[in-house]
Amino acid sequence: MASNKSIFSIPDNLPQEERSKRRALLSRLGISWLVMMQIMMFAVPGYVKPSYENTDSYEILMKVIVMMNWISLALTIPIILYCATPIWNGLFRDENRNHINMNWPVAIGIIVAFVPSMLVTITHRGEVYYDSISMFVAFLLTARYLELAAEQSTFNKASTLDLRTLHQSLKNRADRLAYVFVILQIVLAVVTSAVWYFWIDKAHALPVLVSLFVMSCPCAMAMSVPTAFSAARAGLSEEYVTRDTQNLYSKIKICTYQNLYGSLIWHLLMTPLAMTGIVEPWLAAITMLISSLGVAWNSYRLFKYLKSHS
Repeated sequence: MASNKSIFSIPDNLPQEERSKRRALLSRLGISWLVMMQIMMFAVPGYVKPSYENTDSYEILMKVIVMMNWISLALTIPIILYCATPIWNGLFRDENRNHINMNWPVAIGIIVAFVPSMLVTITHRGEVYYDSISMFVAFLLTARYLELAAEQSTFNKASTLDLRTLHQSLKNRADRLAYVFVILQIVLAVVTSAVWYFWIDKAHALPVLVSLFVMSCPCAMAMSVPTAFSAARAGLSEEYVTRDTQNLYSKIKICTYQNLYGSLIWHLLMTPLAMTGIVEPWLAAITMLISSLGVAWNSYRLFKYLKSHS
């Protein structure tokens, strides 16, 4: 019979090495969320600054903002050096012509946001993006934890159904799509920010660049295939495999395509808003989280369907 556990549950036979890997990622995830909430709290004075211009309180508010920026800088450093370790460690992994390493746009986005923010903190001129950096890392780790949990949920689960051929076919499709998407998104980010800098408004060039770099991370697309297949393996039973193999293949394909193209369409809809400056970096990070959670939810729907029909 199918397991009663969720696709994100820890299987009883999971090796200690895999458990340690999961705990390490969960530790980074928890710290990143905790620090993110603190940084967002310290960013509030910057959010309300325009409302206090030309008032008696403006000078005091600016001093508060300077102090909060320094505190946020101190909190952002451990996020970058500890929580984002999987990003830095993965920069030179899985590189070939047909597969884009999504750690690169993520790393570039973090650096592009952090270095100017640090300079602004020192010079007291401009806007900082520590909240966007912390949100970006926290949301990215959330997506990766869900992906890891889904993959581990079916560890050593035996089945008479061989999904390797279908899995590789769909994975190759997802890799090709992600490769084209990331390359075009990075080029679009550089060109759009240059247009803003030279012809529209220099002050908005950096936030537009950061927003587009954040949205160039194909986190949801990277989750599309692994979560769909993990949901299938966790939810199916041998009786269902024997009874309706073709329907199972169809359900897996539909779920994968919904995950893949749904997240792509979501990013494409948000991109023009980021290009025009409507979607700020912090909001771009939220859109990335929404697409990743959408993929996880859709895969969970497949799990529930298979479980109810097994």
